[in-house]
Amino acid sequence: MIWKWIYLTALLPGALTSPTPPSRPNTTAVEGPCRIYNSGRSADCLGRQLESVPWTQFPPTLEEIDLSSNKLQAILANDFLRLPRLRVLLLKFNNISHIDSEAFKNNKLLEHLDIFNNSLREIPATALTPLLNLKQLMMSNNLYEHATLDESFSKLVHLKVLSMGGPLVMGLKKADFQPLKNMRLHGFAIKCSSNLSYYEPGSLEVVQTMQMGFDMALDQRSVALHHMLRDLANKTFSVIQFRNLFEFTYYMGTDDIFQGLRYVTAQQLVFHRGKFNENLLRMALMNLEVAPIRNLRLQYIDFARSPTFIDNGGDSSITDLALDELDLWYISNPDVLRFDWRFTWFNKIKHLSIQYVNFNSVPCDAWAEMAAVEIMDISNNRLQDDYIFNQRCQYKGAMPNLHTFTLSTNDLTSLRDLSFLTREFQKLQELDVSNNRLGAAGKSRDCVWQKSITRFIAHHNRFESESLRCLPTTVQYLDLSHCDLDQLDITYFEKANSLKELLLSGNKIKFIPFQWGSPSLQSLALDGNSFGVISKASFRDMPRLSHLRAGNNPFHCTCELHAFVEDTTSKGKINLTDWPENYKCYHPEAFLNTVVSKYLPGRVACDIRLVIIICVATTMLVIFILMLMCYMFDLPWYTKATFQIIRAKYRAHKEKAAGEAGSFTYHAFISYSHSDADWVRDQLLPCLESDKNPYRLCIHERDFMPGRWIIDNIIDNIESSRKVIFVLSRHFVNSEWCNYELYFAQQRAMGKTFNDVILVLKKMLSTKTYLEWPQQVSQQPFFWAQLKSVLGKPTVTREGRHSVRSIASSVIGSEVVDRKAEEAQLNAEPKNKINKMNNYELSNQTHIPAVAF
Repeated sequence: MIWKWIYLTALLPGALTSPTPPSRPNTTAVEGPCRIYNSGRSADCLGRQLESVPWTQFPPTLEEIDLSSNKLQAILANDFLRLPRLRVLLLKFNNISHIDSEAFKNNKLLEHLDIFNNSLREIPATALTPLLNLKQLMMSNNLYEHATLDESFSKLVHLKVLSMGGPLVMGLKKADFQPLKNMRLHGFAIKCSSNLSYYEPGSLEVVQTMQMGFDMALDQRSVALHHMLRDLANKTFSVIQFRNLFEFTYYMGTDDIFQGLRYVTAQQLVFHRGKFNENLLRMALMNLEVAPIRNLRLQYIDFARSPTFIDNGGDSSITDLALDELDLWYISNPDVLRFDWRFTWFNKIKHLSIQYVNFNSVPCDAWAEMAAVEIMDISNNRLQDDYIFNQRCQYKGAMPNLHTFTLSTNDLTSLRDLSFLTREFQKLQELDVSNNRLGAAGKSRDCVWQKSITRFIAHHNRFESESLRCLPTTVQYLDLSHCDLDQLDITYFEKANSLKELLLSGNKIKFIPFQWGSPSLQSLALDGNSFGVISKASFRDMPRLSHLRAGNNPFHCTCELHAFVEDTTSKGKINLTDWPENYKCYHPEAFLNTVVSKYLPGRVACDIRLVIIICVATTMLVIFILMLMCYMFDLPWYTKATFQIIRAKYRAHKEKAAGEAGSFTYHAFISYSHSDADWVRDQLLPCLESDKNPYRLCIHERDFMPGRWIIDNIIDNIESSRKVIFVLSRHFVNSEWCNYELYFAQQRAMGKTFNDVILVLKKMLSTKTYLEWPQQVSQQPFFWAQLKSVLGKPTVTREGRHSVRSIASSVIGSEVVDRKAEEAQLNAEPKNKINKMNNYELSNQTHIPAVAF
């Protein structure tokens, strides 16, 4: 291929500038205009505006020097004297007019010398004599007036590539290349004047090379081409290139100047630049029909119609042009495609490439004339839907051998029309429609594709998610990179059962569907999208996935991502091809631009099971500690006591609002057993009656009316008291009169609210509260506070007619006791009834002592 023949590019002015040598890490800094690198083995002096060689800066270890594109005028004997290891020397694009005869005497290892495009008037044969290891010599485009090589060139037995000549060489002589007769070159190129004056037959006969290049215009001497082709006859070449064959004028002669092509054997023939008309092109093609040349390329050709051309029908058509490859590139006039108006010259072409010809339609008859085409590339043109697919054309049986079809970089918009065009191409396997405007949902419906398609390339289009359903489902390779996709329609992937490689790079995909399944997918590219979440579950329905490229996304560095990376890198089932340099955190802000490989969250933060275990264990520990504290510090008791105080104050507030306060003689009637009298006299009464605001309490020992029946005293005093306090104990339960008092209190409670009487009875424990007398001294103040809260504030009470505050408590106590004994005998029967009614309810109460309210 001519594009691979880098040495013949020396014939193309302006195309010979070598790229700057790549920068390497082991750079040695030396003062001077050049950059010394590669451990002192290379020097970059390209484009430094040097007028002389800076030899003082060069270390003796140099092996490569690039002095191209400077202002050098001469190469002196000392310039490279100290560089015995020099192998490559580039001096092109300078103004060198003189090279000293001893300039390279100490550079015997030199293999590549490039002095292209300078001002040398003579071939520097003497200076080149010591270079016995020279392999590549580029010395064309100088001001030589002849192309005769000195006999010393015969000693350059290692020479493989040679370019020579210049714009002042007016012609070639038979003796010019005699020193090369025993050499087998890889590449040879000759440049002559645009106004070629002479060509001696046999001038190129001695040249043996694989790649031959001519840069000479035959405008004034077209007959020279006949002699040149005769000199090349019976030889085998890989490439023959003619540059500017006709530079200024179109060939208007009638002589067949390409007749010699039928005797030349070459893999490829290239016509680069120059002017072609219909007559000249037909002349070349008719000779190629019988020539052993397999590939033809026309590039940068200025094509024009021939006004004198007469179409004689079938006799003038090219019908037997059997080529492996035909390339039509950068043709100025798209009429070159049908210069004979029949397209018959495409009939036996296997690989047809038509690029940058700017045609926008394909006539119906063209498809029928391309029966042998296997690979067709019509990219980089202006093809449109309605012109490439014409509904009036008959496509049945068209392109029977086509297996690769490239339509890249055109103006196509309809997947539907494209599918209708190719559905008759029975062997089509690969379809490239990249760099178009495909993907609109409205033009991506009812597609019918050829089932043989296995590769579909559609990068750089504008696909809507819905349009994915219009793609062929038989593909194994699908490229949808840079198609502006923001989501995936997994319905298509469920049908594409043969898909093995999928490229979705450079889209705007915001999330990876969890239900995305593709059983055959092996390679997936998702880099450069917009999703931030990726987890182990993302690709669980892709069992054969082995290569994944997902970098350059705005990753949320979370436990899910960390788990995915850990699972992927440890198991090795999926190879992250762009890991780790392209994986960076975007969120949260604290990890912005952090490399994902350095995001290492703790195990506790990411293992939910461990978090649950820790939380449960911590909760149980806290509960245990609280329970222990409650047990040690009686916290439930204090809580209960505080609640009762608040509750009692609330009830008192309600009673006050109802106007019931102050309507009783006593604040409370206290019922207790005679056995608990000491506690009542010594602790209960002093606490409640000796306060700054004393309570008025009623006890039978002191406040019962002497001489009255005890039952009447009990009833009357309970009715005259706002509250009834029962001091409960075993003695209370066994006391018959206490049971009387409890009974009458119950009778009173039936007609009033239960706020005044609280009975420690089994049937009422769910609705009433009792105060327990604490044995701990520290808790007793709370007990009194609770009791006072229940009693409410000590308000002024009305004076009862049976008040006995002035009577000694001891006397009253003895009389009352006697009365109780007397009445007990008289009323045994009702007492027993009461006991039977209440004993079973009090039998289980064992608090000693306890106070009920």
